[in-house]
Amino acid sequence: MRVEEFDYHLPDGYIAQEPINPRDASRLLVLDRSSGRTEHRVFREIVSYLDPGDCLVLNDTRVMRARLFGRHQDTGGRVEVFLLRPVEEGIWEVLVRPGRRARVGTTIIFGGGELKAEVLERTDYGGRMVRFTCPSDGLGNLDEALKGYGEVPLPPYIKKPLQDAERYQTVYADAQKEKSVAAPTAGLHFTRRLLRQLQARGVRMARVTLHVGLGTFRPVQVEKVEDHRMHEEFYSLDQEACDLINLTRKENKRVVAVGTTVVRTLETVGREGGELVPGHGSTDLFIYPGYHFRVVDALVTNFHLPRSTLLMLVCAFAGRGQVLSAYQEAVREGYRFYSFGDAMLIL
Repeated sequence: MRVEEFDYHLPDGYIAQEPINPRDASRLLVLDRSSGRTEHRVFREIVSYLDPGDCLVLNDTRVMRARLFGRHQDTGGRVEVFLLRPVEEGIWEVLVRPGRRARVGTTIIFGGGELKAEVLERTDYGGRMVRFTCPSDGLGNLDEALKGYGEVPLPPYIKKPLQDAERYQTVYADAQKEKSVAAPTAGLHFTRRLLRQLQARGVRMARVTLHVGLGTFRPVQVEKVEDHRMHEEFYSLDQEACDLINLTRKENKRVVAVGTTVVRTLETVGREGGELVPGHGSTDLFIYPGYHFRVVDALVTNFHLPRSTLLMLVCAFAGRGQVLSAYQEAVREGYRFYSFGDAMLIL
């Protein structure tokens, strides 16, 4: 398949620049993948589409303060460092802009030098491996220093500053799992009240973790879909979640994934036949049309960028023609797109 087959035209002005208030007031396009029929609803009405015994699966990762601004120690030139993932104690894989100011051996300083980063090597993806250090009279431990200088990053297509950084976090994000560089945006539509309503209806809820990294948002730069390689991202699935999801499948109820990150987690650990076993590790699973889904029965997702791996996954789940047709319908109906935009429910 060619990447251009997953392209579509989005007119100017359709990219949501700020989150809607309240969260569950966003619009919801419901797509029945068996018939191709669509409905237009408000997100909080998702309650009427989920049955008692269905299992809603949430990604409880939290976005870290991944964007830091420093300067070249020798020239004073401004350098932006974007944290991707820790590799070992003090060493992180990062993206750096401009790259010419981050040659191997360069030192980048933040603030008055309370935090420093030495560039160790280039990576295969054009990033860098850096070693962060804090002087003894600095900000204490490295985690605190990174939080002190870091900002919660927003996607580059959002130009408007975010007034409340918590709006780029899900209401169920685990404070102990602050390791994502981007939000699992399908979950941004849920409010605590809506989650309580779903539970009162008898909808089960399971939590998994996938720390969103370069694999999720890295642009596809090849012509053939099959030539793209995903960057590894950490996932975790515990026994409690496995038991709940396995019970749901045994009772012939639906496993409803909230977001593409949940899909990739469940499909990574799902055995043939759909049974899940607990585990953790790294996944580079790339899902595109032709993939056989083992676990997921329904999907809550946002409207994704053209030519992206996220759009390819959704097309694999519901069919490329149906998905792109639904996207065209969303444009005609004035839906809001991307991270702070509206949502789809694919049944």
